[in-house]
Amino acid sequence: MINKPRGHGQRLLPFPCPRPCLRYPMPHETQHHYDVLVIGSGAAGLSLALNLPASLSVAVLAKSLSAEGSTLYAQGGVAAVLDADDSVESHIEDTLNAGAGLCHPDAVRYTVEHSRDAIEWLIAQGVAFTGDEGHDQRNDYHLTREGGHSHRRVIHAADATGRAIEVSLIDRSRARDNITLFDNHIAVDLITSAKLGLGGNRVLGVYVLDRTKGKVEVYRSRTVVLATGGASKVYLYTSNPDISTGDGIAMAWRAGCRVANMEFNQFHPTCLYHPKAKSFLITEAVRGEGGRLLLPDGSRFMQRFDPRGELAPRDIVARAIDHEIKRLGVECLYLDISHRPADFIREHFPTVYARCLEFGIDITREPIPVVPAAHYTCGGVMVDLNGRTDINGLYAAGEVTFTGLHGANRLASNSLLECLVFGRAAAMDIAARLPELPPVAPLPAWDESRVTDSDEEVVVAHNWEELRRFMWDYVGIVRTDKRLQRAKRRVDLLGGEIDEYYGNFRVTNDLLELRNLVQVADLIIRSAMARKESRGLHYTLDYPDTAPGEPHDTILMPDNSPL
Repeated sequence: MINKPRGHGQRLLPFPCPRPCLRYPMPHETQHHYDVLVIGSGAAGLSLALNLPASLSVAVLAKSLSAEGSTLYAQGGVAAVLDADDSVESHIEDTLNAGAGLCHPDAVRYTVEHSRDAIEWLIAQGVAFTGDEGHDQRNDYHLTREGGHSHRRVIHAADATGRAIEVSLIDRSRARDNITLFDNHIAVDLITSAKLGLGGNRVLGVYVLDRTKGKVEVYRSRTVVLATGGASKVYLYTSNPDISTGDGIAMAWRAGCRVANMEFNQFHPTCLYHPKAKSFLITEAVRGEGGRLLLPDGSRFMQRFDPRGELAPRDIVARAIDHEIKRLGVECLYLDISHRPADFIREHFPTVYARCLEFGIDITREPIPVVPAAHYTCGGVMVDLNGRTDINGLYAAGEVTFTGLHGANRLASNSLLECLVFGRAAAMDIAARLPELPPVAPLPAWDESRVTDSDEEVVVAHNWEELRRFMWDYVGIVRTDKRLQRAKRRVDLLGGEIDEYYGNFRVTNDLLELRNLVQVADLIIRSAMARKESRGLHYTLDYPDTAPGEPHDTILMPDNSPL
Protein backbone atom coordinates (compact mmCIF):
# COMPACT_ATOMS: atom_id res chain seq x y z
CA MET A 1 0.00 0.00 0.00
CA ILE A 2 1.32 3.41 -0.94
CA ASN A 3 0.93 6.12 1.66
CA LYS A 4 -1.37 8.85 0.39
CA PRO A 5 -0.56 12.56 0.71
CA ARG A 6 -1.63 14.11 4.00
CA GLY A 7 -1.47 17.69 2.85
CA HIS A 8 0.83 20.23 1.34
CA GLY A 9 4.39 20.10 2.65
CA GLN A 10 4.38 16.36 3.42
CA ARG A 11 6.11 13.97 1.08
CA LEU A 12 5.49 10.31 0.37
CA LEU A 13 7.95 7.53 1.09
CA PRO A 14 10.06 7.74 -2.08
CA PHE A 15 11.67 11.04 -1.06
CA PRO A 16 13.20 12.28 2.17
CA CYS A 17 12.13 15.91 1.89
CA PRO A 18 8.47 17.04 2.06
CA ARG A 19 6.60 17.19 -1.20
CA PRO A 20 3.20 15.68 -2.20
CA CYS A 21 4.47 14.45 -5.54
CA LEU A 22 3.04 10.97 -6.16
CA ARG A 23 -0.36 9.75 -7.26
CA TYR A 24 -1.76 6.71 -8.98
CA PRO A 25 -1.42 6.93 -12.78
CA MET A 26 -4.51 7.75 -14.82
CA PRO A 27 -5.55 5.23 -17.51
CA HIS A 28 -4.56 7.60 -20.32
CA GLU A 29 -1.05 8.22 -19.01
CA THR A 30 1.85 6.45 -20.70
CA GLN A 31 4.74 5.06 -18.71
CA HIS A 32 7.95 4.16 -20.54
CA HIS A 33 9.05 0.57 -20.00
CA TYR A 34 12.38 -1.05 -20.84
CA ASP A 35 14.45 -4.06 -19.88
CA VAL A 36 17.47 -1.86 -19.12
CA LEU A 37 17.51 1.88 -18.42
CA VAL A 38 20.94 3.52 -18.64
CA ILE A 39 21.29 6.98 -17.11
CA GLY A 40 24.22 8.61 -18.89
CA SER A 41 25.50 8.48 -22.46
CA GLY A 42 29.27 8.52 -22.04
CA ALA A 43 31.79 5.73 -22.51
CA ALA A 44 30.48 3.72 -19.55
CA GLY A 45 26.80 3.94 -20.45
CA LEU A 46 27.17 3.39 -24.19
CA SER A 47 29.71 0.55 -23.92
CA LEU A 48 27.36 -1.18 -21.50
CA ALA A 49 24.37 -0.70 -23.80
CA LEU A 50 26.28 -1.99 -26.84
CA ASN A 51 27.46 -5.09 -24.96
CA LEU A 52 23.91 -6.11 -24.03
CA PRO A 53 22.10 -8.70 -26.16
CA ALA A 54 20.16 -7.19 -29.05
CA SER A 55 17.04 -8.95 -27.75
CA LEU A 56 16.79 -6.56 -24.78
CA SER A 57 15.06 -3.19 -24.97
CA VAL A 58 17.47 -0.49 -23.79
CA ALA A 59 16.91 3.22 -23.10
CA VAL A 60 19.84 5.61 -22.68
CA LEU A 61 19.10 8.96 -21.05
CA ALA A 62 21.32 11.96 -21.78
CA LYS A 63 20.97 15.06 -19.63
CA SER A 64 21.74 17.31 -22.58
CA LEU A 65 22.80 15.98 -25.99
CA SER A 66 23.83 12.33 -26.21
CA ALA A 67 27.40 13.20 -27.18
CA GLU A 68 27.85 15.80 -24.42
CA GLY A 69 29.71 14.70 -21.29
CA SER A 70 33.11 14.12 -19.76
CA THR A 71 34.00 11.40 -22.27
CA LEU A 72 33.73 13.90 -25.10
CA TYR A 73 36.32 16.16 -23.48
CA ALA A 74 38.83 13.46 -22.52
CA GLN A 75 41.98 14.35 -24.40
CA GLY A 76 44.78 12.04 -23.29
CA GLY A 77 43.75 8.48 -24.11
CA VAL A 78 43.21 4.99 -22.69
CA ALA A 79 45.86 3.17 -20.66
CA ALA A 80 46.35 -0.43 -21.81
CA VAL A 81 49.10 -3.03 -22.02
CA LEU A 82 49.82 -3.07 -25.75
CA ASP A 83 53.60 -2.74 -26.09
CA ALA A 84 55.86 -5.82 -26.14
CA ASP A 85 58.12 -4.24 -23.51
CA ASP A 86 55.19 -3.49 -21.22
CA SER A 87 53.41 -5.97 -18.96
CA VAL A 88 50.24 -6.45 -16.96
CA GLU A 89 52.31 -6.55 -13.78
CA SER A 90 53.96 -3.21 -14.58
CA HIS A 91 50.61 -1.51 -15.23
CA ILE A 92 49.27 -2.99 -12.00
CA GLU A 93 52.30 -1.74 -10.06
CA ASP A 94 51.98 1.78 -11.47
CA THR A 95 48.28 1.87 -10.58
CA LEU A 96 48.92 0.64 -7.04
CA ASN A 97 51.71 3.18 -6.54
CA ALA A 98 49.50 6.06 -7.68
CA GLY A 99 46.68 4.84 -5.42
CA ALA A 100 48.79 5.36 -2.28
CA GLY A 101 47.84 2.11 -0.58
CA LEU A 102 44.08 2.25 -1.11
CA CYS A 103 43.63 0.49 -4.46
CA HIS A 104 41.85 -2.86 -4.26
CA PRO A 105 44.25 -5.35 -5.87
CA ASP A 106 41.45 -7.51 -7.28
CA ALA A 107 39.85 -4.53 -9.05
CA VAL A 108 43.21 -3.34 -10.37
CA ARG A 109 44.15 -6.73 -11.75
CA TYR A 110 40.72 -7.32 -13.28
CA THR A 111 40.82 -3.95 -15.03
CA VAL A 112 44.37 -4.21 -16.35
CA GLU A 113 43.98 -7.82 -17.51
CA HIS A 114 41.00 -6.74 -19.63
CA SER A 115 42.68 -3.62 -21.03
CA ARG A 116 43.72 -5.12 -24.37
CA ASP A 117 40.25 -6.58 -24.91
CA ALA A 118 38.76 -3.14 -24.26
CA ILE A 119 40.99 -1.51 -26.89
CA GLU A 120 40.29 -4.22 -29.45
CA TRP A 121 36.56 -3.75 -28.85
CA LEU A 122 36.88 0.01 -29.40
CA ILE A 123 38.76 -0.54 -32.64
CA ALA A 124 35.99 -2.89 -33.75
CA GLN A 125 33.49 -0.11 -33.03
CA GLY A 126 35.34 2.13 -35.47
CA VAL A 127 37.50 4.24 -33.14
CA ALA A 128 40.42 5.58 -35.21
CA PHE A 129 43.40 5.72 -32.89
CA THR A 130 46.56 7.54 -33.95
CA GLY A 131 48.89 5.25 -35.87
CA ASP A 132 52.57 4.74 -35.23
CA GLU A 133 54.79 6.96 -37.35
CA GLY A 134 57.37 4.30 -38.13
CA HIS A 135 59.82 4.97 -35.34
CA ASP A 136 58.53 1.98 -33.38
CA GLN A 137 57.55 -0.94 -35.56
CA ARG A 138 56.41 -3.06 -32.62
CA ASN A 139 53.05 -1.29 -32.49
CA ASP A 140 50.44 -0.41 -35.05
CA TYR A 141 49.43 2.56 -32.89
CA HIS A 142 51.32 5.41 -31.30
CA LEU A 143 51.54 5.06 -27.53
CA THR A 144 52.32 8.00 -25.29
CA ARG A 145 53.45 8.12 -21.68
CA GLU A 146 51.72 10.09 -18.94
CA GLY A 147 52.42 10.94 -15.32
CA GLY A 148 52.85 7.92 -13.03
CA HIS A 149 53.31 5.43 -15.88
CA SER A 150 56.60 3.55 -16.24
CA HIS A 151 55.96 2.71 -19.91
CA ARG A 152 54.37 4.20 -22.99
CA ARG A 153 50.95 2.58 -22.79
CA VAL A 154 48.40 5.31 -23.50
CA ILE A 155 46.71 4.74 -26.86
CA HIS A 156 45.06 7.87 -28.21
CA ALA A 157 43.36 9.60 -31.12
CA ALA A 158 45.62 12.65 -31.37
CA ASP A 159 44.58 14.79 -28.39
CA ALA A 160 40.84 14.20 -28.75
CA THR A 161 40.50 10.55 -27.74
CA GLY A 162 37.26 11.05 -25.85
CA ARG A 163 35.60 12.65 -28.86
CA ALA A 164 36.70 9.79 -31.14
CA ILE A 165 35.32 7.22 -28.70
CA GLU A 166 32.07 9.07 -28.03
CA VAL A 167 31.27 9.69 -31.69
CA SER A 168 31.89 6.06 -32.62
CA LEU A 169 29.80 4.68 -29.75
CA ILE A 170 26.95 7.11 -30.45
CA ASP A 171 26.91 6.05 -34.10
CA ARG A 172 26.90 2.37 -33.15
CA SER A 173 24.11 2.90 -30.61
CA ARG A 174 21.91 4.73 -33.12
CA ALA A 175 22.35 1.86 -35.54
CA ARG A 176 20.99 -0.65 -33.00
CA ASP A 177 17.23 -1.20 -33.19
CA ASN A 178 17.00 -2.18 -29.52
CA ILE A 179 18.68 0.99 -28.17
CA THR A 180 16.74 4.27 -27.84
CA LEU A 181 18.61 7.48 -27.01
CA PHE A 182 16.73 10.23 -25.16
CA ASP A 183 18.37 13.66 -25.25
CA ASN A 184 17.60 16.40 -22.73
CA HIS A 185 16.30 14.05 -20.04
CA ILE A 186 17.54 14.40 -16.46
CA ALA A 187 16.80 11.79 -13.80
CA VAL A 188 15.04 13.12 -10.71
CA ASP A 189 15.26 10.10 -8.41
CA LEU A 190 15.29 6.33 -8.37
CA ILE A 191 12.08 4.43 -7.65
CA THR A 192 12.59 1.37 -5.45
CA SER A 193 10.34 -1.19 -3.81
CA ALA A 194 11.63 -0.07 -0.41
CA LYS A 195 10.65 3.55 -1.07
CA LEU A 196 7.15 2.46 -2.11
CA GLY A 197 6.75 0.22 0.93
CA LEU A 198 6.37 -2.88 -1.23
CA GLY A 199 8.96 -4.98 0.57
CA GLY A 200 12.38 -6.05 -0.55
CA ASN A 201 14.94 -3.70 -2.01
CA ARG A 202 14.70 -3.70 -5.78
CA VAL A 203 14.99 -0.82 -8.21
CA LEU A 204 11.82 -0.38 -10.26
CA GLY A 205 12.50 2.68 -12.37
CA VAL A 206 13.25 6.37 -12.38
CA TYR A 207 11.36 9.66 -12.36
CA VAL A 208 12.75 11.66 -15.27
CA LEU A 209 12.35 15.32 -16.21
CA ASP A 210 11.95 15.82 -19.95
CA ARG A 211 13.70 19.16 -20.24
CA THR A 212 12.05 19.91 -23.58
CA LYS A 213 8.50 19.40 -22.30
CA GLY A 214 9.18 20.54 -18.75
CA LYS A 215 7.37 17.43 -17.55
CA VAL A 216 8.35 14.62 -15.16
CA GLU A 217 7.63 11.15 -16.55
CA VAL A 218 7.91 7.60 -15.24
CA TYR A 219 10.46 5.20 -16.74
CA ARG A 220 9.90 1.66 -15.54
CA SER A 221 12.74 -0.80 -15.98
CA ARG A 222 13.75 -4.25 -14.82
CA THR A 223 17.30 -2.97 -14.44
CA VAL A 224 18.71 0.55 -14.00
CA VAL A 225 22.31 1.59 -14.64
CA LEU A 226 23.93 4.72 -13.24
CA ALA A 227 26.56 6.00 -15.69
CA THR A 228 26.26 9.68 -14.83
CA GLY A 229 29.94 10.55 -14.40
CA GLY A 230 31.50 12.50 -11.56
CA ALA A 231 30.83 15.59 -9.49
CA SER A 232 33.62 18.07 -10.22
CA LYS A 233 31.15 20.90 -10.85
CA VAL A 234 30.91 21.08 -7.08
CA TYR A 235 34.11 23.16 -7.35
CA LEU A 236 34.48 26.67 -8.69
CA TYR A 237 37.23 25.75 -11.16
CA THR A 238 36.91 22.49 -13.06
CA SER A 239 37.88 20.86 -16.33
CA ASN A 240 34.50 19.13 -16.49
CA PRO A 241 31.43 20.08 -18.56
CA ASP A 242 28.48 21.69 -16.83
CA ILE A 243 26.57 18.41 -16.54
CA SER A 244 29.08 16.81 -14.09
CA THR A 245 26.91 17.47 -11.06
CA GLY A 246 27.09 14.17 -9.16
CA ASP A 247 23.54 13.13 -10.06
CA GLY A 248 24.11 9.38 -9.88
CA ILE A 249 25.99 9.52 -6.58
CA ALA A 250 23.28 11.65 -4.98
CA MET A 251 20.42 9.49 -6.29
CA ALA A 252 22.10 6.28 -5.16
CA TRP A 253 22.74 7.72 -1.70
CA ARG A 254 19.11 8.81 -1.34
CA ALA A 255 18.02 5.32 -2.40
CA GLY A 256 20.18 3.66 0.28
CA CYS A 257 23.50 2.82 -1.43
CA ARG A 258 26.83 3.14 0.31
CA VAL A 259 29.44 5.52 -1.06
CA ALA A 260 33.17 5.37 -0.45
CA ASN A 261 36.30 7.57 -0.58
CA MET A 262 34.54 10.78 -1.54
CA GLU A 263 37.40 12.80 -0.05
CA PHE A 264 39.65 11.91 -2.98
CA ASN A 265 38.98 14.55 -5.62
CA GLN A 266 41.60 14.76 -8.34
CA PHE A 267 42.66 18.21 -9.45
CA HIS A 268 44.18 18.22 -12.91
CA PRO A 269 47.40 20.24 -12.73
CA THR A 270 47.09 21.99 -16.07
CA CYS A 271 43.97 23.78 -17.25
CA LEU A 272 44.29 26.74 -19.57
CA TYR A 273 44.28 30.01 -17.64
CA HIS A 274 42.44 32.64 -19.62
CA PRO A 275 39.36 34.70 -18.71
CA LYS A 276 37.50 33.43 -21.79
CA ALA A 277 38.73 29.82 -21.74
CA LYS A 278 36.05 27.99 -19.79
CA SER A 279 37.09 24.57 -18.50
CA PHE A 280 39.70 23.79 -21.14
CA LEU A 281 42.13 21.08 -20.07
CA ILE A 282 45.71 20.84 -21.33
CA THR A 283 46.20 17.11 -21.73
CA GLU A 284 48.66 15.19 -19.58
CA ALA A 285 50.26 13.99 -22.79
CA VAL A 286 51.85 17.42 -23.30
CA ARG A 287 54.03 16.68 -20.28
CA GLY A 288 54.38 13.09 -21.43
CA GLU A 289 55.96 14.34 -24.65
CA GLY A 290 58.41 16.63 -22.88
CA GLY A 291 56.37 19.63 -21.74
CA ARG A 292 58.09 21.63 -18.98
CA LEU A 293 56.37 23.38 -16.10
CA LEU A 294 57.81 26.86 -15.54
CA LEU A 295 57.62 29.68 -13.03
CA PRO A 296 56.93 33.18 -14.36
CA ASP A 297 60.69 33.79 -14.58
CA GLY A 298 61.05 30.78 -16.91
CA SER A 299 62.72 28.46 -14.39
CA ARG A 300 61.66 24.86 -13.80
CA PHE A 301 60.54 23.78 -10.32
CA MET A 302 59.06 20.27 -10.32
CA GLN A 303 62.36 18.55 -9.42
CA ARG A 304 62.17 20.30 -6.04
CA PHE A 305 58.93 18.42 -5.33
CA ASP A 306 59.48 15.00 -6.92
CA PRO A 307 62.40 13.30 -8.72
CA ARG A 308 59.99 12.35 -11.51
CA GLY A 309 59.52 16.03 -12.27
CA GLU A 310 56.69 16.79 -14.67
CA LEU A 311 55.84 13.07 -14.88
CA ALA A 312 54.98 12.75 -11.20
CA PRO A 313 51.38 11.72 -10.40
CA ARG A 314 48.76 14.41 -10.73
CA ASP A 315 48.23 15.04 -7.01
CA ILE A 316 51.92 15.87 -6.56
CA VAL A 317 52.03 18.13 -9.62
CA ALA A 318 48.78 19.90 -8.69
CA ARG A 319 49.96 20.59 -5.13
CA ALA A 320 53.32 21.82 -6.42
CA ILE A 321 51.65 24.28 -8.80
CA ASP A 322 49.21 25.37 -6.10
CA HIS A 323 52.10 25.89 -3.68
CA GLU A 324 54.12 27.99 -6.13
CA ILE A 325 51.11 30.11 -7.13
CA LYS A 326 50.40 30.90 -3.48
CA ARG A 327 54.09 31.39 -2.58
CA LEU A 328 54.66 33.84 -5.41
CA GLY A 329 51.25 35.46 -5.28
CA VAL A 330 50.71 34.95 -9.01
CA GLU A 331 47.60 33.95 -10.93
CA CYS A 332 49.09 31.09 -12.96
CA LEU A 333 52.22 29.17 -13.95
CA TYR A 334 53.28 27.98 -17.41
CA LEU A 335 53.59 24.77 -19.42
CA ASP A 336 56.06 24.92 -22.29
CA ILE A 337 56.27 22.46 -25.19
CA SER A 338 57.67 24.99 -27.68
CA HIS A 339 61.13 23.33 -27.69
CA ARG A 340 59.63 20.43 -29.66
CA PRO A 341 59.32 20.78 -33.47
CA ALA A 342 56.30 22.81 -34.54
CA ASP A 343 55.05 20.08 -36.89
CA PHE A 344 55.23 17.53 -34.05
CA ILE A 345 53.18 19.79 -31.77
CA ARG A 346 50.50 20.50 -34.37
CA GLU A 347 50.23 16.81 -35.30
CA HIS A 348 50.11 15.40 -31.75
CA PHE A 349 48.10 18.18 -30.11
CA PRO A 350 45.85 19.68 -32.78
CA THR A 351 43.00 20.40 -30.37
CA VAL A 352 45.21 22.11 -27.79
CA TYR A 353 47.05 24.02 -30.51
CA ALA A 354 43.86 25.28 -32.14
CA ARG A 355 42.14 26.16 -28.88
CA CYS A 356 45.11 28.09 -27.51
CA LEU A 357 45.50 29.90 -30.83
CA GLU A 358 41.93 31.17 -30.43
CA PHE A 359 43.17 33.06 -27.39
CA GLY A 360 46.30 34.37 -29.07
CA ILE A 361 48.65 31.72 -27.65
CA ASP A 362 50.87 29.93 -30.18
CA ILE A 363 52.11 26.90 -28.27
CA THR A 364 54.79 26.20 -30.90
CA ARG A 365 56.43 29.50 -29.88
CA GLU A 366 55.40 30.32 -26.31
CA PRO A 367 54.35 28.63 -23.04
CA ILE A 368 50.74 28.00 -22.01
CA PRO A 369 49.40 29.73 -18.86
CA VAL A 370 47.94 27.00 -16.59
CA VAL A 371 46.23 26.49 -13.23
CA PRO A 372 44.93 23.37 -11.44
CA ALA A 373 41.21 22.57 -11.63
CA ALA A 374 38.88 19.90 -10.24
CA HIS A 375 38.99 17.04 -12.69
CA TYR A 376 37.92 13.62 -11.40
CA THR A 377 35.90 12.07 -8.56
CA CYS A 378 37.82 9.00 -7.38
CA GLY A 379 35.15 7.91 -4.89
CA GLY A 380 31.53 7.12 -5.56
CA VAL A 381 28.81 4.49 -5.37
CA MET A 382 30.19 1.19 -4.11
CA VAL A 383 30.02 -1.63 -6.67
CA ASP A 384 31.50 -5.08 -7.06
CA LEU A 385 33.42 -6.40 -10.06
CA ASN A 386 30.12 -6.92 -11.88
CA GLY A 387 28.99 -3.34 -11.36
CA ARG A 388 26.30 -4.32 -8.81
CA THR A 389 25.33 -1.79 -6.14
CA ASP A 390 23.64 -2.47 -2.79
CA ILE A 391 20.18 -2.43 -4.42
CA ASN A 392 18.91 -5.36 -6.44
CA GLY A 393 18.79 -4.56 -10.16
CA LEU A 394 20.72 -1.29 -9.78
CA TYR A 395 24.13 -1.16 -11.46
CA ALA A 396 26.70 1.58 -11.88
CA ALA A 397 29.73 2.04 -14.12
CA GLY A 398 32.35 4.71 -14.74
CA GLU A 399 33.25 7.76 -12.70
CA VAL A 400 30.05 7.56 -10.65
CA THR A 401 31.41 4.42 -8.97
CA PHE A 402 33.90 3.29 -6.38
CA THR A 403 35.35 0.05 -7.75
CA GLY A 404 38.61 0.15 -5.81
CA LEU A 405 40.65 0.74 -8.98
CA HIS A 406 41.78 4.28 -8.23
CA GLY A 407 42.46 4.21 -4.50
CA ALA A 408 43.61 7.57 -3.15
CA ASN A 409 44.63 8.86 -6.57
CA ARG A 410 43.76 7.89 -10.14
CA LEU A 411 46.56 6.97 -12.50
CA ALA A 412 46.30 9.00 -15.71
CA SER A 413 44.14 7.45 -18.48
CA ASN A 414 42.83 4.64 -16.28
CA SER A 415 39.41 6.33 -16.21
CA LEU A 416 38.23 5.56 -19.75
CA LEU A 417 39.64 2.06 -19.28
CA GLU A 418 37.49 1.60 -16.17
CA CYS A 419 34.40 2.76 -18.08
CA LEU A 420 34.96 0.19 -20.80
CA VAL A 421 35.95 -2.76 -18.63
CA PHE A 422 33.20 -2.34 -16.05
CA GLY A 423 30.64 -1.34 -18.66
CA ARG A 424 31.17 -4.70 -20.33
CA ALA A 425 31.25 -6.58 -17.01
CA ALA A 426 27.95 -5.06 -15.92
CA ALA A 427 26.35 -5.81 -19.30
CA MET A 428 27.32 -9.48 -19.03
CA ASP A 429 25.96 -9.71 -15.49
CA ILE A 430 22.71 -7.97 -16.44
CA ALA A 431 22.19 -10.35 -19.37
CA ALA A 432 22.75 -13.34 -17.08
CA ARG A 433 20.53 -12.13 -14.23
CA LEU A 434 17.70 -10.41 -16.08
CA PRO A 435 15.55 -13.58 -16.35
CA GLU A 436 15.36 -13.53 -12.54
CA LEU A 437 13.80 -10.04 -12.55
CA PRO A 438 10.12 -9.93 -13.57
CA PRO A 439 8.66 -6.97 -15.49
CA VAL A 440 7.73 -3.92 -13.43
CA ALA A 441 4.06 -3.10 -12.90
CA PRO A 442 2.78 0.47 -13.41
CA LEU A 443 4.26 2.85 -10.85
CA PRO A 444 2.84 5.91 -9.08
CA ALA A 445 2.92 8.97 -11.31
CA TRP A 446 4.60 12.25 -10.46
CA ASP A 447 2.08 14.81 -9.21
CA GLU A 448 2.71 18.56 -9.33
CA SER A 449 -0.86 19.64 -8.66
CA ARG A 450 0.07 21.29 -5.37
CA VAL A 451 3.32 22.98 -6.25
CA THR A 452 3.93 26.20 -8.17
CA ASP A 453 6.47 27.66 -10.55
CA SER A 454 9.28 29.35 -8.69
CA ASP A 455 9.37 33.12 -8.60
CA GLU A 456 12.89 33.04 -7.11
CA GLU A 457 15.08 31.38 -9.74
CA VAL A 458 17.86 33.79 -8.83
CA VAL A 459 18.13 31.98 -5.49
CA VAL A 460 19.20 28.80 -7.28
CA ALA A 461 21.91 30.64 -9.20
CA HIS A 462 23.22 32.35 -6.07
CA ASN A 463 23.21 29.14 -4.04
CA TRP A 464 25.06 27.36 -6.83
CA GLU A 465 27.76 30.05 -6.80
CA GLU A 466 28.01 30.00 -3.01
CA LEU A 467 28.40 26.23 -2.91
CA ARG A 468 31.11 26.02 -5.54
CA ARG A 469 33.10 28.88 -4.02
CA PHE A 470 33.20 27.60 -0.44
CA MET A 471 34.02 24.10 -1.68
CA TRP A 472 36.97 25.57 -3.61
CA ASP A 473 38.12 27.68 -0.65
CA TYR A 474 37.64 25.12 2.13
CA VAL A 475 37.63 21.63 0.57
CA GLY A 476 40.12 22.10 -2.29
CA ILE A 477 43.68 20.99 -2.97
CA VAL A 478 44.88 21.79 0.59
CA ARG A 479 42.52 21.33 3.57
CA THR A 480 42.43 21.94 7.33
CA ASP A 481 40.01 20.92 10.08
CA LYS A 482 38.87 24.52 10.46
CA ARG A 483 38.18 24.87 6.75
CA LEU A 484 36.21 21.63 6.70
CA GLN A 485 34.14 22.69 9.71
CA ARG A 486 33.30 25.97 8.00
CA ALA A 487 32.28 24.09 4.87
CA LYS A 488 30.09 21.68 6.87
CA ARG A 489 28.17 24.52 8.54
CA ARG A 490 27.54 26.15 5.18
CA VAL A 491 26.48 22.96 3.39
CA ASP A 492 24.05 22.07 6.21
CA LEU A 493 22.41 25.49 5.94
CA LEU A 494 22.32 25.33 2.17
CA GLY A 495 20.88 21.82 2.23
CA GLY A 496 17.98 22.93 4.39
CA GLU A 497 17.20 25.82 2.06
CA ILE A 498 17.28 23.55 -1.00
CA ASP A 499 15.00 20.98 0.65
CA GLU A 500 12.43 23.68 1.40
CA TYR A 501 12.72 25.06 -2.13
CA TYR A 502 12.43 21.58 -3.66
CA GLY A 503 9.31 20.83 -1.63
CA ASN A 504 7.33 23.83 -2.81
CA PHE A 505 8.19 24.49 -6.46
CA ARG A 506 8.14 22.58 -9.72
CA VAL A 507 11.45 20.92 -10.41
CA THR A 508 13.80 22.39 -12.99
CA ASN A 509 17.09 21.20 -14.37
CA ASP A 510 19.05 23.79 -12.34
CA LEU A 511 17.25 22.92 -9.12
CA LEU A 512 17.83 19.18 -9.56
CA GLU A 513 21.53 19.72 -10.26
CA LEU A 514 21.94 22.03 -7.29
CA ARG A 515 20.14 19.55 -5.02
CA ASN A 516 22.48 16.80 -6.14
CA LEU A 517 25.60 18.96 -5.81
CA VAL A 518 24.69 19.94 -2.25
CA GLN A 519 24.25 16.26 -1.37
CA VAL A 520 27.57 15.30 -2.93
CA ALA A 521 29.35 18.25 -1.30
CA ASP A 522 28.11 17.02 2.08
CA LEU A 523 29.46 13.53 1.36
CA ILE A 524 32.85 14.96 0.33
CA ILE A 525 33.10 17.10 3.46
CA ARG A 526 32.06 14.28 5.80
CA SER A 527 34.56 11.92 4.19
CA ALA A 528 37.37 14.49 4.39
CA MET A 529 36.61 15.16 8.06
CA ALA A 530 36.79 11.42 8.79
CA ARG A 531 40.30 10.94 7.33
CA LYS A 532 42.89 12.03 9.91
CA GLU A 533 45.91 11.80 7.62
CA SER A 534 47.20 13.02 4.29
CA ARG A 535 47.08 10.40 1.58
CA GLY A 536 46.97 10.71 -2.19
CA LEU A 537 44.53 13.41 -3.23
CA HIS A 538 43.50 14.25 0.34
CA TYR A 539 46.04 16.66 1.82
CA THR A 540 45.44 18.40 5.15
CA LEU A 541 47.81 20.73 6.98
CA ASP A 542 46.56 19.38 10.34
CA TYR A 543 47.63 15.82 9.48
CA PRO A 544 50.40 16.26 6.88
CA ASP A 545 51.76 12.71 7.19
CA THR A 546 50.32 9.40 6.03
CA ALA A 547 49.04 7.46 9.02
CA PRO A 548 50.96 4.27 9.85
CA GLY A 549 49.27 0.92 9.91
CA GLU A 550 46.66 -0.62 7.64
CA PRO A 551 45.14 1.90 5.21
CA HIS A 552 41.35 1.98 5.08
CA ASP A 553 38.55 3.19 2.85
CA THR A 554 36.13 5.87 4.03
CA ILE A 555 32.72 4.24 3.71
CA LEU A 556 29.54 6.19 4.38
CA MET A 557 26.26 4.34 4.86
CA PRO A 558 22.88 6.12 4.63
CA ASP A 559 20.23 5.56 7.27
CA ASN A 560 18.03 3.74 4.75
CA SER A 561 20.76 1.33 3.65
CA PRO A 562 19.53 -2.24 3.08
CA LEU A 563 22.71 -3.64 4.66
